[in-house]
Amino acid sequence: MRLKLIACEVFTREICFCTAHTPHIVDIDFTAKGAHEDSDYLRKVIQNKIKDTENSEIDYDAVLLGFGLCGNSILGLSSNKLPLVVPRAHDCCTIFLGSKEKFTKYFKDRLSAEWTSPGYLERGDSMIRSEDIEDTLKRNKSYQELVDQYGQENAEYVWETLHPEKNADSYIYIEMDEFTHLNYLSQIKEKADKENKDFEKIQGSMSLISRLIDGKWDQEDFLILEPGDEIKAIYDFEKIITAGDG
Repeated sequence: MRLKLIACEVFTREICFCTAHTPHIVDIDFTAKGAHEDSDYLRKVIQNKIKDTENSEIDYDAVLLGFGLCGNSILGLSSNKLPLVVPRAHDCCTIFLGSKEKFTKYFKDRLSAEWTSPGYLERGDSMIRSEDIEDTLKRNKSYQELVDQYGQENAEYVWETLHPEKNADSYIYIEMDEFTHLNYLSQIKEKADKENKDFEKIQGSMSLISRLIDGKWDQEDFLILEPGDEIKAIYDFEKIITAGDG
């Protein structure tokens, strides 16, 4: 297959590693790490890149998105001509961990925890992802508005997501076996020691990235949109996103 991958630059090292091992031809277009701080702006950037892909002289089989919900930046995205494939992920942390189940296990009760990974700390001007979900989602709704829009069960999840308890007393490092030679683990641990913070290492995985690039798109972990469908949010811990009419 010939695939176009549009992704955040925090995945540069991981995506390049997986691309080098895939049997497919993958053309990559990265967006700036800081772009997720403005959801509307990032959404426009991604949508324009999708349109450029549709108008390209290259005959692509699909457009891949290397993003999670990322402050709702991917909501409403669509392609008029090509299938659109995106991981079922809350944010880039889910993708670094390799599954939404692992994200739920480690971060469900600490959505504002500060963490980093090899690919994340190499890009932009911050080594640690410290902004909490309330900031990145940029939503200001009453609880009843959430119930009216998403239903009782989903509203409870969204509300808790928007109002997390602060977890700024430790640093979490998501380690990738493929990049232990970079010695980032010791750098982050040293930073935590200097700032008198606890340190925790969690094993990451490139499973979602490699399967995205290899075309192994099972419905459990990936949303596959037909041309004309838009990405919609569910805000749960299972499906996370779904397809809707454009």
